[in-house]
Amino acid sequence: MADLAVLMIDVQNGYIAEDHVRDMLGWPPIWRLNEVVGECAELLAAAPAADVPIVYSRQTASPAGLLAANPRAAHHQKVRAERLPTLAAAEREWRTQIMDVVAPAPGELVLDKTRHSFFTYTELDPILRSLGVQRLLVAGLQTNVCVEATVRSGLERNYEMAVAEDAVSTDGPALHHGALNSMRVLYVEVAPWRELITEGAQWDRAFTTPNYGRDPAYWDERTVAAKAAAT
Repeated sequence: MADLAVLMIDVQNGYIAEDHVRDMLGWPPIWRLNEVVGECAELLAAAPAADVPIVYSRQTASPAGLLAANPRAAHHQKVRAERLPTLAAAEREWRTQIMDVVAPAPGELVLDKTRHSFFTYTELDPILRSLGVQRLLVAGLQTNVCVEATVRSGLERNYEMAVAEDAVSTDGPALHHGALNSMRVLYVEVAPWRELITEGAQWDRAFTTPNYGRDPAYWDERTVAAKAAAT
């Protein structure tokens, strides 16, 4: 599958569900974290056997600090600064590392990024062009943030984009499913990773399923209210 690559987005220690920093920032634990990380691990094990290269992203802070951050995000951190614990340098470094269960094998590419999209201010695009990649299968965290931002950036660069719906997650089911539906509107292929990486996979759900594979009841106000009440 010479034209396909896997992008593994930000599966880092800082996302571990019990993490106290996320709690102080007002962010809930990642929904179904253990299950999703397990699926990511299985995808990473299957990709080399299918001759599919893997490129990991690792979210890091810019050397310029908050001056280089989204102004709204920088303000959020300043407002909550007094609530945040002081972390030792070793723990700060640990938080940026990729989780052991999905750690890169020797020789696999890991690129640091400072923005939501994996393409922004990184060498990802020229690396993929050098590999002859035309299709990208995206997995990791978070569905509605760095995954979706990367998918949209990939579309703008004329890659065919797919999202492994069983190997991505975010702060809750509503945001997760909403982001997947948003990407389906853009003809992104959304399916379990095993279907997307199979030899000869057609990537045709976006064209052959009603409503591009979306749940037509998703925007119904009563359905949305019932789902919100259930979660």
